[in-house]
Amino acid sequence: MPRMLIRKNPSDFKTLPLFVEATPEGLSYQSIGMPLNFAQTLLKRRPVKVADNERFSLELANLGVSVRLTMSWQGRDYWVLVRQRRQDRGDVVLKLISGYVPAHEVSLPLHTAIQEIAEECLLETPEGWLSGRFNETWLPAPYAAALHYREAMPFRLTPLSGATRPVSCGSQPLLERPRTYVHLPTASLQLIYDLRLEVPKEAKSLSLFHVEERLEGDQLVARLDRKRPDLYLIPLTEGRPCAELYTLSKDRLQPASTRGVRLAESFAPQDGWVVHDERIRWKDWVRQQGLTPPKPESRFKRLTGKARQIFRKVVKKS
Repeated sequence: MPRMLIRKNPSDFKTLPLFVEATPEGLSYQSIGMPLNFAQTLLKRRPVKVADNERFSLELANLGVSVRLTMSWQGRDYWVLVRQRRQDRGDVVLKLISGYVPAHEVSLPLHTAIQEIAEECLLETPEGWLSGRFNETWLPAPYAAALHYREAMPFRLTPLSGATRPVSCGSQPLLERPRTYVHLPTASLQLIYDLRLEVPKEAKSLSLFHVEERLEGDQLVARLDRKRPDLYLIPLTEGRPCAELYTLSKDRLQPASTRGVRLAESFAPQDGWVVHDERIRWKDWVRQQGLTPPKPESRFKRLTGKARQIFRKVVKKS
């Protein structure tokens, strides 16, 4: 049975609508109006249009933040994705770690991004759950009341190179230069930070889990479901993704089916500053990236060593 980790009052969360100005040289945003709760924000997330994908001024419902998290584990890099059932859009997708930026952090979205990693991406070893550090700053331990965190062996987060075009909050540049797009179907501004997570070499029998808050009645509830870890890895080769998907349980990579999988809009094509799509099918993304799907193993290769020997003997006799 899923374990309840934390409860929150959804009315405590407030965000702010935005005014965005985009040119081919850069994009700036600033908050406008009064803070909105989650329900009010959803009402504002209606489709919008722009005449020019590179140059426009627009009011948007909210600021969202995502992390393209590259996990370094046992000498190889992996992108980290999480599974989400999006109630407001009626679908299930694999997406980057992401969330809404609260009103008090609109000018500090990197802080929200780091908080989302701490809340959504959980790393477990037999001795407990790993704490994390960003440079010299400890990440929060949001479920410390329910889970035992290990401070002696933290994972480490570091920023990777940012996007080429600058983005600013008012006159203040975002120094980490996140990739940025306006998602037209939901009237939201989305920032994607590139971060790297180094798993400590001493971490053994590692398992990964995704935890996300869901609305249950009038409460936001975060639950840990060991039967549905809901955190997935895409391996990288020389920095490029492979057309493969895995889960990680006790240091073992388990292949995950990609049949029918859909990815969130951050994987869809971007045109100038905008993204038009709600989602993209896995196979379309693979084609778009020029990737080659792995060939399915033959029935013979899937046999165990002993069964293979018996099969060879039978074939030889016949």
